[in-house]
Amino acid sequence: MTTYPNPAPVQRVSVVSTGEVMIRPEHRAATRTPMYWWLATSRRWTEPLPINVYVIEHRDGLVLFDTGQDRASVTDPAYFPGGPVGLIYKRLARFEIASHQTLTARLAAIGYDIRDVTTAVISHLHQDHIGGLRELTHAEIVVSRREWETLGERAPEQKGLLRSHIQIPGLRWKHVDPRPLTDPALAPFTSGHDLFGDGSMVLLPTPGHTPGSLSMLVRGPHHPPLLMVGDVTYDSALLEAGHVPGVGERKRLTDTTALINEMRRRDPGLTVLAAHDPGAASALAAATRGTRLAEAAHA
Repeated sequence: MTTYPNPAPVQRVSVVSTGEVMIRPEHRAATRTPMYWWLATSRRWTEPLPINVYVIEHRDGLVLFDTGQDRASVTDPAYFPGGPVGLIYKRLARFEIASHQTLTARLAAIGYDIRDVTTAVISHLHQDHIGGLRELTHAEIVVSRREWETLGERAPEQKGLLRSHIQIPGLRWKHVDPRPLTDPALAPFTSGHDLFGDGSMVLLPTPGHTPGSLSMLVRGPHHPPLLMVGDVTYDSALLEAGHVPGVGERKRLTDTTALINEMRRRDPGLTVLAAHDPGAASALAAATRGTRLAEAAHA
């Protein structure tokens, strides 16, 4: 059992959205149709989905889980690659990002200065999770070593990795590897990375959407556990039903989904928070209602 000092390390958890994205229905929930076929032929889009950034006030600093989408992606015609690769990006997603939806502006709206951020954990390196990096040159950026290695593999831009928007001069990257963990409360996960060494924020390997995807478990004595999963799913209910997204390696996504569902079975209070789940903000509010986190959020 994990014990925490008094006061508890996690003081407040919030969510902000850096705009909206529309994706293909086959992207949100996989079908039998191969990805490049539905990407080329689908005529439908989902409703606008949030681009969530989770904000955790820890006693050792302000932590972000993901950094959202860069507004330059909708204002700068040169943001995306050209040619056939650029066409993939156009077919994959549509973004709407207003001037007040930058990471700096969204943090200010809930009472934080961007300079308050000490650490940003990146679930994976796709464009809609690294968009705030240019605003975070003062912070430490945490990513899994396996995810970072994908930047050096063949044709990263075709896999959603825009190196010019990731390998930004002045950023302080920290590459982490999962290590064996013996905390039974993390079962069925057996490895991870304890971000602060106090058990309050544990990074878990959840590959599938990308090879090095991370989730982050936020725990404390005064609130139920919160599992931020990036793009392991686009909807907590879909994940609970065993459905996986249409982008990624399906076998690994299925295995990761089973692990998370087993963790939720062991702890029914676990709240799963995805990057693009329209219900995530309400789920977070419900999970923390009546707790000290809720009191802090309304202070």
